Amino acid sequence: MEKFSVVLIDQGERTTVEVPVSEEVPLTLEVNGKELATLLATPEHLKNLVTGFLFTSGFIREAAQIKSISIDPERWKADIIAKGEDFADDLVFKRIYTSGCGKGVIFHNPLDLFNRVRIVSDFRVQKEVVRELVKVFQRYSEEHALTHGVHSAALASRDEILIFRDDIGRHNAMDKVIGEALYSNMSFTDKILLTSGRISSEILSKVLRCRMPVMAAIGAPTNQAVKLARQAELTIAGLVRGSKIFVYSGEERLF
Repeated sequence: MEKFSVVLIDQGERTTVEVPVSEEVPLTLEVNGKELATLLATPEHLKNLVTGFLFTSGFIREAAQIKSISIDPERWKADIIAKGEDFADDLVFKRIYTSGCGKGVIFHNPLDLFNRVRIVSDFRVQKEVVRELVKVFQRYSEEHALTHGVHSAALASRDEILIFRDDIGRHNAMDKVIGEALYSNMSFTDKILLTSGRISSEILSKVLRCRMPVMAAIGAPTNQAVKLARQAELTIAGLVRGSKIFVYSGEERLF
């Protein structure tokens, strides 16, 4: 975070105050000597971000495919050495601009997962547990409390939040969580993904790639996300606020 002197207007009165502002950096990913993408992100947990992005974009199937990641904080460049000489060649030109702020880009069509992914899981969770996890989640981010300039994502069990990450983009926050889970060899099949933002189809596709059975959001899903979740039999709990939960798909997992 960086502090700026700004003018505060409150009830017609002007004062000068110092406020913290979330930091944004352009991280360029270079894989095996080839430039892949530039991600606009907060500068924390960048190795998590790189790993999660490569996994959820379909470039790798597991963290072990990455031999090394070197972050240059002067040029904001990530040098990645990955297994396979023709790494990513078949996906580099399949770019789709996302619904995220700032025109994010992904390298696959989320709708491609419609006929390929089914969440086969007997995982179930009490609705009261989901509500409590979201309440804790909303109070978790120190940076959001100070700047209100970041999104958050988390991986949770039925008992607690296991991994929590912030970023200026909800896509990045989710990739950071997934990247850390991959490095920790954590199973996704009995976990809940929490997000502060809306659930669009590309956000849902990240959860589908992990084969997670449940995701809960403070925001609402799009129509494509609901259709994809219903066909994939993934549970979406949206607009989780106060005493209310809107269950858009997979309601049998919440009791």
